[in-house]
Amino acid sequence: MSVERDHEPVSDPSESVGTGESLKRRNTVRSAKIVAVVVLVLLVVGAGRTVMSRMSNARALEANSVEHGKVYVKTASPKSNDAGQTLALPGTLQGFVQSPIGARASGYVRRWYKDIGSRVAKGELLAEIDAPEIDQQLSQAVAARQQTASSLQLANSTMERWEALRKKDAVSQQELDERRSGDAQARANLAAADANVQRLRQLEGFKRVVAPFAGVITRRNVDVGDLIDAGGGSGRAMFLLSQTDPLRVYVNVPQTYAQLVKPGQEVKVTMSELLGRTFRGEVARTAASIDASTRTMQVEVTLPNRDGVLMPGAYVQVLLPLQASRAMTIPTNALMIRGEGMRVALVDSENRIRLRPIKIGRNYGESLEVIEGVAPTDQLVLNPSDSLAEGDVVAVAPPAKGAPPAKSAEATSEKAVR
Repeated sequence: MSVERDHEPVSDPSESVGTGESLKRRNTVRSAKIVAVVVLVLLVVGAGRTVMSRMSNARALEANSVEHGKVYVKTASPKSNDAGQTLALPGTLQGFVQSPIGARASGYVRRWYKDIGSRVAKGELLAEIDAPEIDQQLSQAVAARQQTASSLQLANSTMERWEALRKKDAVSQQELDERRSGDAQARANLAAADANVQRLRQLEGFKRVVAPFAGVITRRNVDVGDLIDAGGGSGRAMFLLSQTDPLRVYVNVPQTYAQLVKPGQEVKVTMSELLGRTFRGEVARTAASIDASTRTMQVEVTLPNRDGVLMPGAYVQVLLPLQASRAMTIPTNALMIRGEGMRVALVDSENRIRLRPIKIGRNYGESLEVIEGVAPTDQLVLNPSDSLAEGDVVAVAPPAKGAPPAKSAEATSEKAVR
């Protein structure tokens, strides 16, 4: 056994060294290949990512271009005008009867009894006038009447005597006719004297200024001692008397609505100082004609005022309910005015623009009455641009969240006329 161990081959040291160097070179080559593969993979991944990023950006850019290329519009549909409109017009309250109270007798104011704000009944004394000239004229007329009456008695007795003498043929018929004529003249003079006395007595009664009707004194223009001239006119009226129940309101209705206002129609009256209160009146009469200068028709409204809350001269709003028309209404901002005339832009089923001519009726301010050219199912473009043309492709914008509801034609027309 020991002999065989002694004869085993012995390795060469130089051969071992060469084998180690070969293994190192192989490991180095293998590592280089691995690094090269890793780098190549990284390059491929980076290039692929870059290509994918560019493709994604290109698609996003194309989508943005298409999105920005769209023309978004807001639309609204025409509405039926079945509810009718309420026309609001300004007016001024006036007394149903309003009259300046003057004097028929000239003189000085002795005393006045009613001041502004006083409610008076018909025939109630307002003031007294001191007129000594009228008193003297009345005394003179009474004396002249007595003198004329005495002359009549003498003429009557003379005529009777001459008639008796004529029966005896003591006087001629001519002389009797003269006495009869004197008697008739004396009777006429007495009648004239009586008429003059009656006139002066009536004028004497005019020294008492009384109310011709029940109402409220709204103005007093005289004081004690003022000189009053008979027939001075409204500029020198002693008092201004107004009947406050009922009241009158005059409003001017535009020509567009004149045919819709009829006598007997119920109206509502409001006043800004009396919030929450509405007074009901009635159309008493209309002028039945259009004023050429203002293109309006005057309407008189009778307004009860039993509690006296409303005062003559106050500014009020008169609400006239108008009969509903069968025409459609569209928003004012849907109207297009071009050289060809008035148009509206419609969006059809293919989202293309169609320009359609229309005929308009009444203007309610924020809405228009269209007589011809639109249907209830049409989609009208709101605020159309000047560049919008026939056949343009558009996109309908969805309604904004929380957008206020569309105003009715009644509210629109009421706001428009205010």
